Amino acid sequence: MNTTGEDSTLDLRNLGKILVMKRLIALCCCLLLTTLSFAAPLASNAKTAIPSDVQQIISVDYRALRNSDSGMALKAKILPDNLKQFENALKDMSIDPDSDVEGLSFVMFRAGTQLRSVGFATGDFQVKKFLAKQKANKTKPEKYRTAYLYPAGSGMLMTFLDDTTMLFGDTQAVHNALDARDGESPSVTSNADITGLISSVEDSAAIWSVLDSVGTQNMLRSAMGDAAKLADYDVVKKRLTGSYYTVDFTHGVSLDLTVATGDPMAAATLSSLLKAGLMLKKMGSSPVEQTAIDATTVDSDSGKLIIHFKADDNRFQSLLQSDLFKAISK
Repeated sequence: MNTTGEDSTLDLRNLGKILVMKRLIALCCCLLLTTLSFAAPLASNAKTAIPSDVQQIISVDYRALRNSDSGMALKAKILPDNLKQFENALKDMSIDPDSDVEGLSFVMFRAGTQLRSVGFATGDFQVKKFLAKQKANKTKPEKYRTAYLYPAGSGMLMTFLDDTTMLFGDTQAVHNALDARDGESPSVTSNADITGLISSVEDSAAIWSVLDSVGTQNMLRSAMGDAAKLADYDVVKKRLTGSYYTVDFTHGVSLDLTVATGDPMAAATLSSLLKAGLMLKKMGSSPVEQTAIDATTVDSDSGKLIIHFKADDNRFQSLLQSDLFKAISK
């Protein structure tokens, strides 16, 4: 990219306008959220039921959220509609999501040309009680090989993988997951790239997520807005091999995003682009925006881009209530 002249200044202004920090806060908190399991390792039964061609896995530890005012505020603010519907369906099935659910995981995966998603819930579900109620209500489950699938509202089906792990999603997505579990198709355990990313973040924070190369490109394209059209980014995006992020509520709110490029030059270029955007945006920005930018660091380390955000609970909850957050979390 040319570093002199009016055109490059305009490019940098466009980069600043994307509000890198505010979009990344929303992305790393909402990406999940487009889609929310547990800070503990994924249950083995869940892993075997995740199809191999994963674009993103998102994990939220409900126990950690319940112990954090900021965590609960985040959950209430950007809880996606499909998760709200699933929580209501759980209540209808005599399962209390606020006490019985320990974690939720959402997985987006490719099935041919389609992008599908399934969810996994872990907790104390009192399966016998649930089955007795379904029988009393004369609910007839669908049988798919050895699995019994029950309606879960909003067109979703659910089934128990074991006494503490529940699978849910639309009919075809659930079938795809059960195909992976039953060995009819490859599971994520055969995907070395994704399992490697999982090992980097699993059991590390209240919220964590991993994305493959395509998912990472989509995330950064959304985060960077017009800057994603710059020639430098067009070259760099081909180097993106995956990413992962965590959100921790132990002492305030900490958000860490790591993008793997496998190329020190590509990581340094991404870092420079994002730093430039932050500096330009800070000029003339609102106090809330300035606080978010000041709380953000962008660096590169070997072949990785590393973004860190830290705020105390009061500042984070103020950010959730701001017009800025409302605009970017729609």
